[in-house]
Amino acid sequence: MAAPMTRILSAFQRATWSSLKAVEPSAGVRQHPVPLLVPVRTKKRYFIPPAVGLKSKRDMNPEAKARAAGVVLRQEYIERPINIYCTAGIFDPYIPPEGDARLSSLSKEGLKQRTEQIRQSASSQLAIRKIKEFDSEFSTKGFAERAQELFIEAHNALCTFNKEKLHSLVTERCYPEMTRGNRYKTLQWRFVESLEAPKVVHARCPDMVTKGNLYGQVTVRMHSRQTLAIYDRFGRLMLGSEEQPKDVLEYLVIERHLVNPYGRWRLHGKIVPSWAPAKDPIIKTVAIPGPDLKPGEEFDSLNYQVPKAEAVQWSK
Repeated sequence: MAAPMTRILSAFQRATWSSLKAVEPSAGVRQHPVPLLVPVRTKKRYFIPPAVGLKSKRDMNPEAKARAAGVVLRQEYIERPINIYCTAGIFDPYIPPEGDARLSSLSKEGLKQRTEQIRQSASSQLAIRKIKEFDSEFSTKGFAERAQELFIEAHNALCTFNKEKLHSLVTERCYPEMTRGNRYKTLQWRFVESLEAPKVVHARCPDMVTKGNLYGQVTVRMHSRQTLAIYDRFGRLMLGSEEQPKDVLEYLVIERHLVNPYGRWRLHGKIVPSWAPAKDPIIKTVAIPGPDLKPGEEFDSLNYQVPKAEAVQWSK
């Protein structure tokens, strides 16, 4: 191997020496040697904006490109995820009898309501029997007292805006209904006393998605005395009073995911009967525009008259 390499090097040296001898300068003339490296003319390069060529890339199918590169793409699901830890509503809601907590059970209307409740309690008894299969400690008397304690804890957490505790006491359906519109308000709520012992009046055990995915919904009747005061962000009273308690009759729906071993009873909703009286109107704080003052003038509130709105003709 050494001999052929030597021959190649000697031939290359002879060719280089002959080329140098050919370009030797003549006598008396000074010339620059011919450069051995000749620069090659390259292509002119211009600035290409980044937006050029994106259209072809957008039209390209990413799945086909990934398949050609040997990459497996994960399938994308367009369906919306749902939460099966609680139901989306109240199944077969309880219909409170008209005049509840005002009619005596000895009157004619009271006896009719009592017989109707006995007739409808058959489905509730079947649901309670099924609930006891998953919750062995369930009893109608003890559950009503627990539901009242759950109601008090949930409203106390709402007043202090304790989100972590409130999520553990109410379901995902009930949480937005309790917290909607309370961002810039101050709530003062207090449970004074219970006028009647709470009791279970309705129970259902529906299923969702599959036949064995059971939920327990128990309606508790609670007649109590409470105080509620709502203040706006300026500290002005909008609704209620902290000193004047009111008698409140409520029908609370408590729910639990029965097949979940770690499930717990949580506040799910409230049933408002159609014959319930209308709620008190909310007093809102409105800014009244004042007069346009010139530089150096002071506002005199005693002599200023609030302008009245002009009558406008409108149709719905």
